[in-house]
Amino acid sequence: MSLVTLLPFIVLIGAMFLMTRSAKKKQQQAAQMRNDMQPGSGVRTIGGMYATVKEVNEDTVLLDAAPGVELLFAKNAIGAVLTDDEYNRIVHGIEHDLKADGAVVPDDASSLTETDEPAADASSDASDDKPLDLGKKDVADEPADKPAEAKADDAGAAEPKKTDGEADAK
Repeated sequence: MSLVTLLPFIVLIGAMFLMTRSAKKKQQQAAQMRNDMQPGSGVRTIGGMYATVKEVNEDTVLLDAAPGVELLFAKNAIGAVLTDDEYNRIVHGIEHDLKADGAVVPDDASSLTETDEPAADASSDASDDKPLDLGKKDVADEPADKPAEAKADDAGAAEPKKTDGEADAK
């Protein structure tokens, strides 16, 4: 056989060797991470549950998920061992490394759009002093000359009218 016919097989065998080597390396790293677990470490299981390691045995790990809740997991079920900062950020919402001199992004974007200068466009007839009329009327805004009966009728108009088949069950 010539070298040209053997070349695709050689490339295929080389690619398979590289893939199995990288997978084996990842498995060794995961096993090392699980063996390095210490009590008090924060972990995430493969199911996505966050807990604190209470006790490490040969094949199992005792996790403290909440006060008074202890769970026994296989070591293989631990997906990641988290740093203290990362665990506190995810579970408790505590940000440890906040930079005091860095820019803080506000929760509300309105502070980004407000300016101290008056608007340059003076042609608009809407003023900040007057409330904007959106077509809704409040009971207090109704004219005083309207009789009290008419106001009561308007309030009752919002309720559906009853037909002969519908009676109040009292």
